[in-house]
Amino acid sequence: MKTSLILATAATLGLSLIGEDAKADGHAPVCGLNTGQAATGEPIKVGGINGNAPPGDFSGGTDGAAAYFDCVNANGGINGRPIDYLVENDQWNPELAGQVATKLVKDEGVVALVGNGSVVEMAVNAPLYAAEDVMVMASGCAISECYESSHIVSTNQGPLPSGIGALKFAIEELGATNAACIGFNIPNNGGWACDWMNEYMSSKGLQGTSILMDPTAVDLNSVYLQALAEGVDTILLMLPAGPAIGLLKVAEEQGGREMFKWVSPTPLYEPGVGEVLGDYWSDHLYINIELNTFDSDGVDNQNWVKVMDAYGKDDDRRDTFSQSGYISAKFFVDALLDLDADRIDRPSVTKAIQNIVGVESDLLCDPYYVGVADRHMPNHSGRMVVFKDGGFELVRDCYDIDTNYLEPILAQETALGLD
Repeated sequence: MKTSLILATAATLGLSLIGEDAKADGHAPVCGLNTGQAATGEPIKVGGINGNAPPGDFSGGTDGAAAYFDCVNANGGINGRPIDYLVENDQWNPELAGQVATKLVKDEGVVALVGNGSVVEMAVNAPLYAAEDVMVMASGCAISECYESSHIVSTNQGPLPSGIGALKFAIEELGATNAACIGFNIPNNGGWACDWMNEYMSSKGLQGTSILMDPTAVDLNSVYLQALAEGVDTILLMLPAGPAIGLLKVAEEQGGREMFKWVSPTPLYEPGVGEVLGDYWSDHLYINIELNTFDSDGVDNQNWVKVMDAYGKDDDRRDTFSQSGYISAKFFVDALLDLDADRIDRPSVTKAIQNIVGVESDLLCDPYYVGVADRHMPNHSGRMVVFKDGGFELVRDCYDIDTNYLEPILAQETALGLD
């Protein structure tokens, strides 16, 4: 299967909206001050950067944040001041990623960035964010720099914890002993995550191997044949949804469902996947999810649905990144509401974000925090679902992972009194 089919699949998913069974009731969403009166004061500039181009769409985070900010602006804003949310698309282009970040941080003077989701922009811009002392409350991180930077923190887990969470389930529940991590040959993405997958398997006395491919010249047939040749019993799909579905289609064409145990981090947990995969993969595809299920009845998840219904656009993504963007924006707004509205500037906002410690949400398994540190990964506990009858069924609720990668993160949590 060549790239054109992968992109067509991804495009189909991008247009999919959340199912009717997860629609909220008719009650209005709750946002910020919830006054019902539009904010009319001086706007507060906030930035957001997403990566939306082949081979993946990471715009859900900025979609979710934008909808929540619109709702906040319609309900009193930040103590009377509306949020002017400026969103840029890096198009998976490092040069463009640097340009749009410079535009937002230096030219527009944003006080922070919220909802960022990209495979390239954090690697390019992490030094800029630190040098300019501007915080990024991201929502769709997929590379090491996002989690190993002083000024970036995300509500999504990213491929490393989510992938290890999937492998932990595969070992404990499916009997996995030899896993292939299939990802893109991007050192701080597929290479980084798959290296830690292999380290995790080794720590359990098991075997892991990496199969990495060029994202600009994808040949999924060759990748599938390589997995067969490696003799593995488990495949971990460390890929965006489109390419992951493409590989599953290749396996289906070759009758490969029973050849492996199939697990994936979060990207395959997306509305519309059932329409593309059909019945073949029912009860055979297990996915680790970084936030709560789309139809969960918690307050924040239900409010996310209401916010997207009331303030989102028809073509906005309603995926995990959207949930993540919504809750990042909510945490950001709650922090700013404690500030003097007349004295909001970048330094005060940076300090307010860094002071976030121990806030909870039903979307997350553990309390969210920021703090002052060289790295941030507050979300590293997830859930597991199985693809079943065209939808998803929860098979394991919140559980922790065990990996040496988390040692500095757990030390930070202890220092903040969160252990």
